[in-house]
Amino acid sequence: MAATDLLQAARSGDEAAFADLVAPYRRELHVHCYRMLGSFDDAEDAVQETLLAAWRGLASFQGRASVRTWLYKVATNTCLNLIRTASRRPQMVDPLPASAPEPTGSAEVTWLQPYPDLLLDELSDRAADPEARIERAEAVSLAFVAALQLLSPRARAVVVLRDVLGFSAAEVAETLESTPEAVAMTLSRARAALREHAPRRASTDSTASTASEARLVRLLTQALTAHDVDAVVRLLAEDVRIAMPPLPAVWQGRDRAAAFLAEVAFRLVPRARFVPTRANGQPALAVYMHDAADGLWRAGGLLVITLDGEQITGLTRFESATMHPFGLPRILPDDRSHD
Repeated sequence: MAATDLLQAARSGDEAAFADLVAPYRRELHVHCYRMLGSFDDAEDAVQETLLAAWRGLASFQGRASVRTWLYKVATNTCLNLIRTASRRPQMVDPLPASAPEPTGSAEVTWLQPYPDLLLDELSDRAADPEARIERAEAVSLAFVAALQLLSPRARAVVVLRDVLGFSAAEVAETLESTPEAVAMTLSRARAALREHAPRRASTDSTASTASEARLVRLLTQALTAHDVDAVVRLLAEDVRIAMPPLPAVWQGRDRAAAFLAEVAFRLVPRARFVPTRANGQPALAVYMHDAADGLWRAGGLLVITLDGEQITGLTRFESATMHPFGLPRILPDDRSHD
């Protein structure tokens, strides 16, 4: 059924037609809400509320804009309402060993969660050239999403709608009940703020970067499996950053990284296996911890790796609850080759 027919049927109260009408946009709306909220779980809730609000407000949709543009307007305002009314409660985290090194700083965005690449792959490739694909990957990187959370909610919306999604200033102004001039001013200030926090531009040599990434991930996996602190440190940039959301602590620099590995990572996880995956357009490792009681390897968390050329600039460890959307098993079978 054509989109116009689906829209007409949905307006007549056909819920199945409405579901078909919005289905092509569901994943991109989820990614949009993720950028706005920084949390995969919160984005799930936001999309549900968006579609409910769209269904209830369908009669008011005049068709002056496309269905996609209208849905983004509803989703953006849903996220702004959620941010306005939400009170983010600190999540419980396991205590670190008393010997853990002192953090060098703190992370404000403790609610940050990873986004599986396998779900990002569901997005239609509106821009097929390599440069555009790189820009799209950067626009969902952990560093970019975290930097967005440091902006005011409206500035966040302006940046995502204008710079990431390419909506016009007039469209953004209508979404936010503002003016194009105010949108332009907000965008200018937000861009300046993002330059202080957003990641450096990655290399556009996709072949070289893919080969380098595979090599670094392989070497890191081997070093982590062997508990070889020196081998891990050799792969790290001088200003490497280690974070463990929702823990607010951050450790920066090779010396702190070495101490963190020895006194936290390897102490808490004496034996581990690693399964490669991808999150936020970045390489990642699913961590499985050995259970001596039954010989099984149980899901213990997700390690997202940030790279810059030939070095690892960031290691972000997420708790095991974030692994579910990745389609990863909770338990790996016993494998004597890892004993």
